[in-house]
Amino acid sequence: SMTKAAELAKMGEVLTNGQIGGRRNIVINGAMQVAQRATSATGVGSAGGYFTLDRFRINTGASAGRATMTQTADGPSGFANCLKLDCTTADTSIAAGENLIITHRIEGQDLQQIKKGTSDAEKVTISFYVKGNASATYMLEVKDSDNTRLNHNQFAVTTDWTRIVITLNADTTGAFDDDNALSLELSFWLHAGSTFTSGTYTSNTWAGQTNANRAVGITSFFDSTNRTFFLTGLQLEVGSVATPFEHRSLGEELALCQRYYYRHATATLIGNGGYQTSGHIETVVDYPVTMRTGPSLDHTSGTNYYRAKRLDADDDFNGFDIAIASSRNALLYQTSNLSGTAGDYARIYCLADGIVSFDAEL
Repeated sequence: SMTKAAELAKMGEVLTNGQIGGRRNIVINGAMQVAQRATSATGVGSAGGYFTLDRFRINTGASAGRATMTQTADGPSGFANCLKLDCTTADTSIAAGENLIITHRIEGQDLQQIKKGTSDAEKVTISFYVKGNASATYMLEVKDSDNTRLNHNQFAVTTDWTRIVITLNADTTGAFDDDNALSLELSFWLHAGSTFTSGTYTSNTWAGQTNANRAVGITSFFDSTNRTFFLTGLQLEVGSVATPFEHRSLGEELALCQRYYYRHATATLIGNGGYQTSGHIETVVDYPVTMRTGPSLDHTSGTNYYRAKRLDADDDFNGFDIAIASSRNALLYQTSNLSGTAGDYARIYCLADGIVSFDAEL
């Protein structure tokens, strides 16, 4: 039958493109399994950043609209989890510069197989599952950040889970840098003002950045407090065929995420340490994986959030400073509220409110 012929043709293309073996999905945490920071965040839209699911960043500008962002157990068949945005404050008076975007950022050295910017440049296929409370149209923007070249594709959301498949034309202009810096952004535009919507929509075309063309024709996620947006199963792969989503174990996915962000749980041992001098304690933290670059310290600080347990007493203190932060480990130290003497050994803990995290995000 023609259907069988089409299936065989697709299989042949998959084999030709070398898509069967090895890692296919370039996206990390596409099944929304890992949420080291939190499983829920309110007030999303007031500032950009990573709030819940690892590797999925909120970019925003100037809107009064707000949302709650959650890791939610409401995925389509085969997916336990999804990213959910729920509008909690509407914004129907949209100023020109407003936007709300969910972005996934990728290092250049993980994109070399696309051969972008060469005569052998490959097509790539992006697939993902979406749904909402009502029909909507949003924009997937793929941005080559090294060369400021963008490709736009609208997609439709319904009240049922739908798999969207978008195959991007090969781009023979502008190679990705082979380094650990940002090279590619997958951005889901959910709300935008006229600065980003007043131009012309041209699908699947690589071009220099024109802001007016970036979100043409999209629904506003902030148009009503009824509005929801669900996303999971995000996959980016070489070739023109969307293969089934590549599921990885939670352990693998967590390790991939920890390259960019690593969080200690509360009420846990941070490490062994000691008093270098009287009132100066130090501990070395080895990360579970090599991080993308030397990270910054992202931790909670407050009265007696941490404890140094020495032989005959406990020293409770408020926070840390970081020094000698490499991609493999960091030295944490504190010089306040400590009474131990030089040479004392101590075990150093997070107490109930203490959280120590290391941030090497793109």
